[in-house]
Amino acid sequence: MRLTIKDIARMAGVSPGTVSKVINNTGNISPKTVKKVLKIIEETGYQPSFSAKSLATKRSHLIGLIYAGKVNAEFNHPFFNQVINTFKISVGRLGYDILVFSNNQFSNDKEDYLKRCKHFQLDGCLIIAGENIEEAIYELDQSTVPCVGVDIELKGPKSTYVTTDNRKSSAKVVEHLYLHSIKDVAFIGGPSDSVISNIRKESFVDYMNNFGMSTRGEWIKHGDYFEDSGYYAMKQILAHRPYPQAVYAASDMMALGALKAIKEVGLRVPQDIKLIGCDDIEACRYSDPPLATIKQDKDKMGKLAAHMLHDLISKNTEPNAVMVDPELVLRESCRIDNNYMSNTRG
Repeated sequence: MRLTIKDIARMAGVSPGTVSKVINNTGNISPKTVKKVLKIIEETGYQPSFSAKSLATKRSHLIGLIYAGKVNAEFNHPFFNQVINTFKISVGRLGYDILVFSNNQFSNDKEDYLKRCKHFQLDGCLIIAGENIEEAIYELDQSTVPCVGVDIELKGPKSTYVTTDNRKSSAKVVEHLYLHSIKDVAFIGGPSDSVISNIRKESFVDYMNNFGMSTRGEWIKHGDYFEDSGYYAMKQILAHRPYPQAVYAASDMMALGALKAIKEVGLRVPQDIKLIGCDDIEACRYSDPPLATIKQDKDKMGKLAAHMLHDLISKNTEPNAVMVDPELVLRESCRIDNNYMSNTRG
């Protein structure tokens, strides 16, 4: 029969809490009591359970990983995968394991994340933002459970978030095109109710207006961050003349779909239309032509999220959001030729 912490406590004539403190080397326990408890543990071959180890420290060393909102194709996106993989490695080195939540069951049973966190005694949660965030996320955000969001603004007493500076992403694209006399630019965004996509779109429009560049309603389209939607959005843009000189897509995968649509009508990238994506996924390097993009530092975001959450759990810091600077990565799809500069439309 497997021994429990209560069995060891009874044999030693102490409380289970005292045994737990001896196991975890915490608390003010007399050397005599420590010696007695350790001797019984050695003689019986007792192996402390997970709950016994966490009893005194009040820490489970478990992190909840929550995919908030719609659990669909968004979370197959290479951007999310790399952030999460880096986070897993980083929190593992900090001594945590991860429990992945599915919100499909929550929707069916009207359950909420906070109850689930308490049930598993989680130390904290990483929240990855999808679309149509459920109200239960904001209840968790306002609780005392430490939370770090990725691409979701959390404002709770024990919450913070890390995100790319999405306004700066669009600013870098527009500024680069303006400095090379490219003023007719189309935009392909994510879903029309996507917070991140709308930040990129609004910044795109703002900077276009600041530089006196052309913005047309028929040149602003929406997709779902994936290739097919970028393809069909580009088809709609190409259904009317004049064509834009450049297209900025809010994800690389939509940009790759746009690339296919441009080629199908006999136009060339970058000679006829220049193309810039966003995320810097691996496929950008191998497309034809290689895709220019806004690089989101996925490894940095994952590491920051891990250390920020650890600090919140350890009460080493107050919640402070971090915005990671994006980087414009220029590749062949946005090559600027000298003869293009001299012949460009004004």
